[in-house]
Amino acid sequence: LLYNMFRHFGYKVGLLSTVCNYIDGEAIPTDHTTPDPITLNTLLGRMADAGCQYAFMEVSSHAVAQKRIGGLRFAGGIFTNLTRDHLDYHKTFENYLKAKKAFFDGLPKTAFALTNADDRNGNVMVQNTRARVAAYSLRSLADFQGKVLEDGFDGMLLDINGREVNVQFIGRFNAANLLAVYGAAVLLGEKPEDVLVELSLLRPVAGRFDSMRSPSGYTAIVDYAHTPDALENVLNAIHEVLRGRGQVITVVGAGGNRDKGKRPLMAQEAARQSDRLLITSDNPRFEDPQAIIDDMLAGLTAEDKKKTLAIVDRREAIRTACMLAQPGDVVLVAGKGHEDYQEIKGVKHHFDDREVIRDLFAN
Repeated sequence: LLYNMFRHFGYKVGLLSTVCNYIDGEAIPTDHTTPDPITLNTLLGRMADAGCQYAFMEVSSHAVAQKRIGGLRFAGGIFTNLTRDHLDYHKTFENYLKAKKAFFDGLPKTAFALTNADDRNGNVMVQNTRARVAAYSLRSLADFQGKVLEDGFDGMLLDINGREVNVQFIGRFNAANLLAVYGAAVLLGEKPEDVLVELSLLRPVAGRFDSMRSPSGYTAIVDYAHTPDALENVLNAIHEVLRGRGQVITVVGAGGNRDKGKRPLMAQEAARQSDRLLITSDNPRFEDPQAIIDDMLAGLTAEDKKKTLAIVDRREAIRTACMLAQPGDVVLVAGKGHEDYQEIKGVKHHFDDREVIRDLFAN
């Protein structure tokens, strides 16, 4: 979002992210959130050669722990939230937290550290930083305060530091993200009124609460949510807009060869907030897809299982969910978001949740 905003401002900008890397307008495919040091510095060098004035970078906990970002001098850092993830690598939540915190501990005095005051780890992240600390919040007093005034599946009306702005995003978690974008842009020297105008023009990132309306009157949403907390946020956002006027049908799986402990928790959260639940494959990698599904089903009560279907074939699971949907309902397809592949036994097969849904709508 910051990449798009600053390009709209007229700057040459680079981006390093989970979805794609960019050198100004040139797209460069990526396999990792933060690349290895050689690739990373090569990309940053190319950005400098292209005249880029800013580089916005998604820094993973793996990158911090493995010192992939060693030697880089950041102008600022943003802490959004910390939820259970990557415990297959970090082993404990405490190690995961320490890896994230180490990034902020390493920021120079000239940088800013913008933290989410609404996250229980928000203050912890910046307690030892040398950088200038600022906070954003939807709940309490902060440097950058926001409030959702109106919401719908076509966007929200927000109040940011006493000024109203219409945005093309849905849900409180997106309101928090936009507040972080606003805060970072202002801390980087942009005028607040100019930032608000650009916020109103921003469009959601592909695969993040990607909303599509079916010809028969139900809404399908594709989202990258692949942790219990992310599922909670997305489903909360759906219920905030739906307000009991339709059913929620969720399609979700869990990735293979990753943290197994989150599988039953993801199923529990999806079942808690869904009228119907379809558990399916995500990226099974080298695991048996049915075994992953069984791990998820183990988190459900007997009552939950009555409203749950287990379908290994992801395409068939999405098709079934759409067949079950009635006008006014919402089908959430979670876990893969922007991804256009399904990884099975070391091979990435073309698969795009959004394409599958659009094909179903057309037929």
